[in-house]
Amino acid sequence: MTFTVRPLDPSPDFVGETSVSDCELVHGWVTHPKAAFWLMQDAKLEDVEREYMAITAHEHHDAFIGLKDGVPVFLMERYNPAEVELKGLYDARPGDVGMHFLVAPTDTPVHGFTRAVITAVMETLFADPATERVVVEPDVRNKAVHALNEAVGFVPAREIKKPEKDALLSFCTRTQFETARGVTA
Repeated sequence: MTFTVRPLDPSPDFVGETSVSDCELVHGWVTHPKAAFWLMQDAKLEDVEREYMAITAHEHHDAFIGLKDGVPVFLMERYNPAEVELKGLYDARPGDVGMHFLVAPTDTPVHGFTRAVITAVMETLFADPATERVVVEPDVRNKAVHALNEAVGFVPAREIKKPEKDALLSFCTRTQFETARGVTA
């Protein structure tokens, strides 16, 4: 599967590929029952617009829409974990990049699709030569994402307490990702 990634445009006036704004798309995704770990189940459209306006304006946080054949199918966030999300919760290294991703809900799931998405997200992050290690902090109860993370090379470090959740801090180096994908030098 081939995906492309473009910056999320939080402007309510922006109309994306599906004739709705990016925030309208994301609102439907983050409030879907399958996105419970995204912690936005009760968010209103205005809440999502406000959140993504703040993210896209932030010096250390970005949001992207992932597309398959021009159709939006996932949300990706990239952040500097030394400055946001994990600031003070672990010893950040130069080259660390934090990541969140969310696959759009569908009534017609495709086997292997979510793994293909996380692989594309990791490829996007490691396309930047400055990225040495990807850092994630999913909810400790989110067993499905732990399995996906492991499949692309993440190694759990420890549980950490964040204000909104107990999280499993995990890391994936470029070498671990390439090994998990079966890439050899």
